[in-house]
Amino acid sequence: MSLPTAQITAPEDAAARSLAVQRVRFTPEMLHQLRELGVLDAQTRYELIEGDIYPTTPEGPEHAALGTALAYRLMERRSTDWHVRIEKPLRLGDSEVIPDLAVVPGRPSDYRTHHPETALLIVEIAHSSLPRDRLLKLPLYARAGVPEYWIVNLAERQVEVYRTPAGDSYQSVQVYTAEATLAPRFAPDWTLPVHDLLDGA
Repeated sequence: MSLPTAQITAPEDAAARSLAVQRVRFTPEMLHQLRELGVLDAQTRYELIEGDIYPTTPEGPEHAALGTALAYRLMERRSTDWHVRIEKPLRLGDSEVIPDLAVVPGRPSDYRTHHPETALLIVEIAHSSLPRDRLLKLPLYARAGVPEYWIVNLAERQVEVYRTPAGDSYQSVQVYTAEATLAPRFAPDWTLPVHDLLDGA
């Protein structure tokens, strides 16, 4: 495998001592090659966000329990039109992320040869990862046209719901507290108590 070499260009002004360094942007294919070569720690999972490689945030017991409970809740309503993926890669353009949960179109067998390239709903369970989920992932999901993005905000005990992507943001932003109910757009007749999402009921 040959990785791109940063291009270093000497400035025209001989008196200037600084060098201009071109940033290297990785692709999903390069990320996979780095894994195969053992360059990346085999015990760590990595996400590729617009050319940059980030280790995933370590998952604590609360995060794991809530993610599992929410996955069970979403899988209560079975459909041949969509299914739930739990901490599985999602290919969005030149990025490859691992959301906590993603509801994607079709059946699991549709993705034997490639990762999904879109989602009906993405859910991130956030505490220490909240800055990344808001500042890095939210713009990526919006630009990729993901129609609905939930952040289960454990620190403030609320669910942030982002809908209708436009550019690198969402036109609709709503915050739901524990007393409210919430229905995903892909199944608008299905009501979920927010306290269940926050408490893993």
